[in-house]
Amino acid sequence: MNPSPFIATRRAISRRRFLQGTGILLSLPFLESMLPAFARAADSSSPLAPNAKPRRMFGICNNLGLLGDHFFPTGTGRDYIASPYLQLLAEHRNDFTVFSGVSHPNVDGGHPSDIAFLTAAPHPASSSFRNTISLDQHVAERIGIMTRFPSLTLAVNTSTRSLSWTGAGVAIPPEERAADVFKQLFLQGTPAEIEAQIGELDTGRSILDAVADQAKALQRNLGPRDRDRLEQYFTSVRDLEHRLQTSKGWERKPKPVVMVPPPVDPTSNAQYMAKVKVMYDLVRLAFETDSTRSITLMLNSVGTPVPEIAGERLTDDYHNLSHHGKAQDKLTQLQVLDAWHMKLLAGLMHDLKAVREGEDTLLDRTMVLYGSNFGDANAHSTTNLPTIFAGGGFRHGQHLAFNREQNYPLPNLFVSMLQRLGLEEGSFASSTGRMAGLEMT
Repeated sequence: MNPSPFIATRRAISRRRFLQGTGILLSLPFLESMLPAFARAADSSSPLAPNAKPRRMFGICNNLGLLGDHFFPTGTGRDYIASPYLQLLAEHRNDFTVFSGVSHPNVDGGHPSDIAFLTAAPHPASSSFRNTISLDQHVAERIGIMTRFPSLTLAVNTSTRSLSWTGAGVAIPPEERAADVFKQLFLQGTPAEIEAQIGELDTGRSILDAVADQAKALQRNLGPRDRDRLEQYFTSVRDLEHRLQTSKGWERKPKPVVMVPPPVDPTSNAQYMAKVKVMYDLVRLAFETDSTRSITLMLNSVGTPVPEIAGERLTDDYHNLSHHGKAQDKLTQLQVLDAWHMKLLAGLMHDLKAVREGEDTLLDRTMVLYGSNFGDANAHSTTNLPTIFAGGGFRHGQHLAFNREQNYPLPNLFVSMLQRLGLEEGSFASSTGRMAGLEMT
């Protein structure tokens, strides 16, 4: 045997390299071939039917979680005894299901796990990690053409950490200014602006057609894994082009008129709860006007300084409070923040129930998933995730309790959500089927 290590001699591709043709530049995704050689060596009644009543999904992740002792209820099924946090949702008890003993299999790594909350991609802290498509984008690819906006990706206190990821494993930057999103949703452009937008969409042939010869030449010089990766990327580009062309039909349609003033964004990251409330109000308007049917919201508690809440005395930043070490003063302050999350969630449910869609309420037609990538932020644990699932046309009012040591896969809930949307999906990520015990109405 040759004891010498294998040395790859092929020259690494520069990440700055572009495909270009007819004046078009198309940047490449990250490929293994871009790594240095040594590094590579080492590592009808269906909701989709015409004129069907719309169904929607809203995914929310609080990336520092909730105190489990105050969140999880006692008992199981419909006779559970509500915990202190769930008592704040008592008005809506029959409108949501609470889960215990659920998590994403093999999603670990502490804080980086938040970007896998809606993808369930394993080992997000690994140096070789590549994310997969998120639930909301899976939905957007299939029913996004039914609305002006295929999806909305929102966040509080971050413009980089996202819940939404494309099929090529690329993060969709979140919008953190509600006023800007409101403008996109409801303020009509001038005729000249509308025609300019249509002109941008109507560019003729595909970008990939323009660089086809160079793309083929590049693929011939790549290894099998890079060829597959590049093909996935090109497929995503073509899908995006198709969606852009489809969106042309929306440009000349008037935007919905809402009888509310544009939101005013709080100016300080310390006004965390006020920002959450503004985003919840925006989401209700977006769903009420059927502007989109898929929304995500990253609540970046990690990026929040000492929260400013009227009538509350808080002395430490959110992240530090989450690492409480069982210090009573920190736990008391953290309970205040957790309780505010529950109050705002109760307000969101109330507002969605107040909007009628024929015989249903907006909450009846909207699945709201509220949870976290952390079961215990103090221990950086990513098991036994606190999870609430509300609305959407399911039989709620129960506690579905699974094994808190050998957790049940949370992606099974994603399968149930996809099927409720009318998508005949039998699996998603690491799921093993539909969510046990959760029935549609």
